[in-house]
Amino acid sequence: MKKIIPLFFPVFISISLFSQDKLAYRLFDIKGKKVSYKALKKQVLKADIILFGEFHDNPISHWLELEIIKDLNKNENLIIGAEMFESDNQQLINDYLSGALNFNTLDSMGRLWSNYKTDYSPIVEYAKKNNLPVVATNIPRKYASRVFKNGGFQALDNLSDLEKKFIAPLPIDFDIELSQYKNMLDMMGDHASPDIVKAQAIKDATMAHFILQNYSEGDKFLHINGSYHSDFHQGILWYLMNVNSTLKYMTISTVYQENVQKLSKENMKRANFIICVDSDITRTF
Repeated sequence: MKKIIPLFFPVFISISLFSQDKLAYRLFDIKGKKVSYKALKKQVLKADIILFGEFHDNPISHWLELEIIKDLNKNENLIIGAEMFESDNQQLINDYLSGALNFNTLDSMGRLWSNYKTDYSPIVEYAKKNNLPVVATNIPRKYASRVFKNGGFQALDNLSDLEKKFIAPLPIDFDIELSQYKNMLDMMGDHASPDIVKAQAIKDATMAHFILQNYSEGDKFLHINGSYHSDFHQGILWYLMNVNSTLKYMTISTVYQENVQKLSKENMKRANFIICVDSDITRTF
């Protein structure tokens, strides 16, 4: 009888190698070494406060955010914070999570981002189902706009005592020499204005303020923000460190590259862990 040699093994190898060439993303540490999700999770569990820097339209970012939240929720006192919610809407969010408010009301009053349903609703719904707090950390946009349009931080001096409860305490520390802020000015060229950088800084300061205000010893605080707000351990982290340098902070960043097999030099040291995503991946909006 003629012996038949099975073909599935080499075919499997071929498919496996092909799939390795078509990875949607890879994880790297701060030095550019490839790491596993298990290694990322191990460090997340050691941190007090994690700043997850995303691209707002990146599906890999949003998927990993929820995966980390699920893993942390297994045995941690977890708090979720988000740039996507403005601090004066905290009560709306609380009411929605408790079931006292329906989604239509939250949607009409909460100034939700246009990609909320696809990108942030899964996280909020998970929090609601599991009785997890969600902290609205960002400054109300009208106040950030005032900083940009009306002469910098001094434009906030005339806010009422009630309005000042929704922003970082005044006066605001500010270092224009931080590389991320300098890069903002450089990218704007002839249209550069220090006040637009200060508008970015008041967001960073306010998010840091509400993170620390809602954190207690023993908590695990996962904060979701655009990567630029925490890249190179600046932005939000700079303000956190200025107030409390004793906590264990960890940052995650998201970057795009044509080749995800090796982290480019410009993306090294961007964060403790870097999610390197194929630049051709479909965006959520």
